[in-house]
Amino acid sequence: MLPQDCIDLRAFVADAEAGVASSETGDAWFSTRRMATPPGGPVSVGALVLSGEGHVDALPGDEFVFVVDGTLTIGDLTLGRDASAMLPGGIGFDWRAAAGTQVVVMRCTGGTPGASAPVAIDLSPTRVPSNPPAAELLLSDAPQCHNHTDYKSASGEFSAGTWASTPYHRRNNLYPHCELMHLMEGSVTFEDAAGTAHRFVAGDLFVVLRGARCSWLSEEDVVKVWAIYRPVE
Repeated sequence: MLPQDCIDLRAFVADAEAGVASSETGDAWFSTRRMATPPGGPVSVGALVLSGEGHVDALPGDEFVFVVDGTLTIGDLTLGRDASAMLPGGIGFDWRAAAGTQVVVMRCTGGTPGASAPVAIDLSPTRVPSNPPAAELLLSDAPQCHNHTDYKSASGEFSAGTWASTPYHRRNNLYPHCELMHLMEGSVTFEDAAGTAHRFVAGDLFVVLRGARCSWLSEEDVVKVWAIYRPVE
């Protein structure tokens, strides 16, 4: 069982009956989506299955795309299994996909794009030191954290990149943001206020929704791809 407000996205993609069909029409990029999150908010997460080719006139918002299986080409950018990219809102593009390519998409609407063309997420960049969790939340020694941001919207609300950390334990706290994560190395256990816990391991793909309350326990080094919607107050 998963903690409340935490979605295993590989399991979601594998279950063709999960979620709600998108109300969007037109190109398969929009019309084949199954939504994992409720409609109406500034951020949404869904899955789509693509085959062949298509064309998008203009994206309604920034979209972080992650290829679960198959191959997806967007313009000059080709993404294979476990590769990801950010597509800035407003851009149009041609796409091609191997038969049955499975993709997870996280969309953020309402902001101003931070680029004018697709941005691939670099899985092995030079990461720079970043702030650890706040001291008052830690139940362990402070970890050493390093981060690389590949994309950030002009408002700073939506961003994506990679992050690495040494082990640490953080107490249960409120998530003020929505974060999609792909663990590349290590493992982490999330536990909600009711005591429901789940351990994610390298290769897992999941999202922790804004408003979730959960702890973090990593007992080994962790490296992850992340995409975060964090409202600007």
